Amino acid sequence: MIHETAAQRVARVFDTQRETFRARTQPSLAERKARLRALRTQLQRYQDAIVAAMSADFGHRSAVDTKFLDLMGCILHINHTLRHLRGWMKPSPRRTELLFKGNQLSVEYQAKGVVGVISAWNFPIYIAVAGLVTALAAGNRVMLKMSEFNPHTNDVLKRLLAEIFDEQEVALVGGELEDPGFFSSLPFDHIIFTGSPGVGRLVMRAAAANLTPVTLELGGKSPAVVLADYDLADAARRIVHGKGTNCGQICIAPDYVLLPRRDVEGFVDELHAQFQALYGARPALNDDYSSIIDERQFQRLQGLLDDARSKGAEVRVCGEIVPGRKMPLHVLTRVTPEMRVMQEEIFGPLLPVLGYDDLAEAIAHINGGQRPLALYIFSTDRTNVDRLLRHTHSGGVTINDWGWHALNHGAPFGGVGNSGMGNYHAEEGFRELSHARTVFKRRTWFPTHLFHPPYGGRLQSLALRLYLGRADSNVKS
Repeated sequence: MIHETAAQRVARVFDTQRETFRARTQPSLAERKARLRALRTQLQRYQDAIVAAMSADFGHRSAVDTKFLDLMGCILHINHTLRHLRGWMKPSPRRTELLFKGNQLSVEYQAKGVVGVISAWNFPIYIAVAGLVTALAAGNRVMLKMSEFNPHTNDVLKRLLAEIFDEQEVALVGGELEDPGFFSSLPFDHIIFTGSPGVGRLVMRAAAANLTPVTLELGGKSPAVVLADYDLADAARRIVHGKGTNCGQICIAPDYVLLPRRDVEGFVDELHAQFQALYGARPALNDDYSSIIDERQFQRLQGLLDDARSKGAEVRVCGEIVPGRKMPLHVLTRVTPEMRVMQEEIFGPLLPVLGYDDLAEAIAHINGGQRPLALYIFSTDRTNVDRLLRHTHSGGVTINDWGWHALNHGAPFGGVGNSGMGNYHAEEGFRELSHARTVFKRRTWFPTHLFHPPYGGRLQSLALRLYLGRADSNVKS
């Protein structure tokens, strides 16, 4: 028996999916719904196994974080898709130009083929399954590329999927590829990637060789702007929750805070108090608080702290530090632009707090960096909220809280600029993973032959004059 390498197996599965898709390109509504319902049932059945596997991968992962965000997020996404899929699949009638009035024009949404979904390690179930749900709803075959940092979760998800899908429909690839870039080099019909901008560029470069369209969700430095009218304690509690959930390892976690300069010291005190109210003075003993996933990520965060301290930042540690990777919230003040913590996406429980003198300064600070995946505004002043919305860009926005826009599956989710491109939630996600094929049907009596040569007929001349008018004789050729 000839030994098959991991890359050869992945290529073989891809070829099989492409061949079976060509044999049956458009699954029915009933087939698509049956697949989504089966997936929903499996996620419910396997919820405790997923919790245990994810905790094993992280060293400790809050069971509530896993069930509420990874699993319930998937269920909400599936439920919304099931409710609306029939309407999304219907051809969309369009108006013809006046010249062709009486004929029929429509757009039909056609499955693209084989979709590659490249997941990230921080929310491996939700990120992978969200892409899978949208791709299946659009009628595609799917290959999932999971992170090598989640081996236990990958094993459970692979078993879960294998019970309801043949590999020719849905296949999972874990960390077995020696070159992870091999996956994105395959000629998929669409790729969804979640991860860092640096790796996103590599994925996009590989996809470009095959002219494969990509959806990129890349994160970035998402600001939380607290305005003068908002209650500091409430803002602190909600921002702390955003930094404490999954120990801040979330692409849409608040990355830094902007608030009136006079409030900085009091706000730091509130952050400290609110962190301990949620997770206690010793978060390492709290099962609701997750670990940094591995030593590499932990040392990266320590490096950000060391760099900031060496350049003059002040750091408030909001809980007891003990051996291990359960890192309490660290609040940084007196930060400056040259610090790494203000240049890189933090992706952990470090929170720079910056003061501003007026809202224009805060807006200028946001616009001076790359466009973020999320923007959080804390204010009840409608005029100032509208001003922030009008004069900034971000992938999404939550007002007076953090992150919840991403768990509302009736709206698209995605980035802009350096934080990504495209969407894979809601109707917009369905459209993204479908080919919008225009269909024009000529009525047999319609005289399009009147637009054939020889040119110069009365109808042709009338149409040209109607739409083009007369040329200006003063314009030189």
